[in-house]
Amino acid sequence: MQALVKSSGHNGSGRADMAVRDGFLALADEWISRGANENAVSWFRDTIERIRHESGGNKLAVAIGLAPRHLGKADLPLTPEDKARAMALRPGLDPSEWSIDQAARIAFMVASYAEDDAAFAAAFDGFCATAGLNELIALCRGLPVYPGAALLEPRAREAVRSGMKPVFEAVAHRNPYPVEYFAEDAWNQMVVKAFFIGSHLWPIQELDQRGNPRLARMLVDLAQERWAASRPVSGEVWRCVAPHADAEGVAALVRAFETGSDKERSSVALALQQVHPDHIDAAFEQRDLRNQVRDIQSRLGAEKIDWKALA
Repeated sequence: MQALVKSSGHNGSGRADMAVRDGFLALADEWISRGANENAVSWFRDTIERIRHESGGNKLAVAIGLAPRHLGKADLPLTPEDKARAMALRPGLDPSEWSIDQAARIAFMVASYAEDDAAFAAAFDGFCATAGLNELIALCRGLPVYPGAALLEPRAREAVRSGMKPVFEAVAHRNPYPVEYFAEDAWNQMVVKAFFIGSHLWPIQELDQRGNPRLARMLVDLAQERWAASRPVSGEVWRCVAPHADAEGVAALVRAFETGSDKERSSVALALQQVHPDHIDAAFEQRDLRNQVRDIQSRLGAEKIDWKALA
């Protein structure tokens, strides 16, 4: 399966890229000016102009390094309207957990683009290779607004292979980049990695859309290994298993429901909402188990409990 690239054109080069770049820089300026003092805003704007119009030197590196000192690390002061505007500019763009210095670092990176995708990708890769932890988190969160996005995929994959949870989540969580650019193997490895480092699945965008039988098989194997070692299994596993379960996957779902905690049983029931009722009847042959699944599903619906609430 090839990487899923949305057809809206925002992730290609050209005018759509330019509109996203310019629109993001305008939003970042507005957000930062709202949350920082006058001197800090002046420094940010002057730095953007220097990066845009002066080539060579280490201006970008210096700016990325100095952003927290000049702007602080407070959360971006975003309103619901701000989040809607971000999503309208770039579908999937979610700055809800960004800080002011992160927004500035991303803006500096965007402003450095000089109409050369390959050069930008090489510069981005070089910065990520030597960045400190907080710099790397910011740079990875900016993936949705960078030009030449396809060329950045190797560095994005490297980030989700990281054992550093914040770096992994900078790419995997609230970020449209993986669903658009990761091929099936890379996507599956990202999801499995989430369980190994204790990260959640619910903030991964389009998780259900990218589900596949190979991923379901991998997660069933993971669950069985953990059961054999008397280790807990995250209920979020079943969300990716239920729609693509083979016979062994079905058996694992039944086992999890029969032997799991209340939370795990709820997770199985919620996962099975993606499955046709006839398939549930076939999997849960005992009528009392089928009724229990349906009772839990009814309660989850009535109480508006979703994957985020369960996690």
